[in-house]
Amino acid sequence: MSTTDHCEALSLMPLAAAIDTILNEVKAISETETLNLYVAHKRVLATDIVSLLNVPPADNSAMDGYALRSEDLTTIDTLELIGTTLAGSPFTGSVNAGQCVRIMTGSVIPQGTNCVVMQENTETNGKLVRFIQKPDAGNSVRKAGEDIAAGQLIVSKGTVLTPAHLALIASIGQASVEVIRQLTVGLIATGDELTLPGQQLMAGAIYESNSFALAAMLENLKIKVINYGIAKDEIASLRDVFKRADSECDLVVSCGGVSVGDADFVKDILAESGRINFWKVAIKPGKPFAFGRLSQAWFCGLPGNPVSSYVTFEQLVMPLLRKLGGQSTAINQAPYFVAKAANLVHKRPGRADFQRGYFYRDVKGQLWVKTQDNQGSGVMSSLTNANCYLLLPQEQGDVNSGLELNILPFSNLFTD
Repeated sequence: MSTTDHCEALSLMPLAAAIDTILNEVKAISETETLNLYVAHKRVLATDIVSLLNVPPADNSAMDGYALRSEDLTTIDTLELIGTTLAGSPFTGSVNAGQCVRIMTGSVIPQGTNCVVMQENTETNGKLVRFIQKPDAGNSVRKAGEDIAAGQLIVSKGTVLTPAHLALIASIGQASVEVIRQLTVGLIATGDELTLPGQQLMAGAIYESNSFALAAMLENLKIKVINYGIAKDEIASLRDVFKRADSECDLVVSCGGVSVGDADFVKDILAESGRINFWKVAIKPGKPFAFGRLSQAWFCGLPGNPVSSYVTFEQLVMPLLRKLGGQSTAINQAPYFVAKAANLVHKRPGRADFQRGYFYRDVKGQLWVKTQDNQGSGVMSSLTNANCYLLLPQEQGDVNSGLELNILPFSNLFTD
């Protein structure tokens, strides 16, 4: 590393420290709302869910067959069939020695019986059933409370509700849940060079694209998005749009305007109406990232380059949103894997690098990863043609082909 690069690296906040600063500053909102289970997917649970009943509520059969007393088959192999029990229509009598009951999957185990023999292990002759299998007590019986016991905590507050959670809560008879209210995030794109898609592109202009990716990621988190459009590089108009966003949002996210150019006014406005906790993080792509607070809302200033904006949102803004939205677990945890480099990976020490790559397994099951050829911060195709990040630590240098490194699969491989 050159002397200049070393000095610059020392002035940048390490990524882990930046995340810790954000999480230590931000407090979860406390407002809640009650939602029907049908619309509670991906919302954050505000209270613990405790079951008031057993699931299943009674011993029931795990298969179609015959319910009987296991001890009866110690000396004989044929029993008298005295009735049938169906799911939702239990057998109301009592089963005595030498008797059995036809039973269907999910049906309540009749009084006096203690096991079930599947129908494939029986032979019937009118009202007589011969048993080929000699079962133990409890055979093919699902016990009351086997899944959930009355009084058991089944989902903790702070949990992001998945389809499985919704089914679990419904299984105890609960139709609604109390969740943290929906967060509101405002998006502001800054730059005189930006033009909305669909409009004519003038000389020197580029199409604004960052807000489309950010809005989609936010909506996937069930977060309300207010898009304030493109703000030109003029301090009065920027001040006005930031003032409106501050009053309407929990978090304001801007793209562009946090670098060191003469027309980068976002930091100045932030200093006027709030505070800057830090800017410039030792991350690549995405060094000019700002975090702070306006008078009411939190603020994150993302770089203008598309890949930088995307990466810093995932790595720095997402943990903030999880904390702010009341999540109690996995605020900044993601599954990573160890793979071997399929090519020479170029890396200069000084910043944590999230290079885009494509991982795969060879015929022997070995996991490999190949970097995208162009890692430029403005090359969005490096993301769309990849399926993972190579996680290269701040002080890491080049990684030779065949050496191991950590990779982080893109989140859409695991979640919708």
